[in-house]
Amino acid sequence: MEENEIMEKMPSDDTVQTVADAFRQLGDPSRLRIFWLLCHCEECVINIAAATDMSSPAVSHHLRLLKNARLITATRHGKEMYYRAADTPMVQKLHHTIEEIAKISCPEWHDKFN
Repeated sequence: MEENEIMEKMPSDDTVQTVADAFRQLGDPSRLRIFWLLCHCEECVINIAAATDMSSPAVSHHLRLLKNARLITATRHGKEMYYRAADTPMVQKLHHTIEEIAKISCPEWHDKFN
């Protein structure tokens, strides 16, 4: 492939920034754990805190960063906000990659996307 062809296929600045933001957020072990959990279920802050052995304020901080990176979404159910992984190709691929790297089996995910 010639240099001109390579340059024409270069991702846009916005695309590169989106991917860099996702990797930056998932580089933190707590956020990675929360992201993985939310790939499997929709949960509120209190339940995420209990599952990850973290305080609710700490979980809220991590959720805000994951949401800003467009890795998770939030939905209000009554007075509670519930969070789950965003339904995007990038998030699905990140989830799959994390499980492959960590050698984690996730039957629901594999059944849904394979």
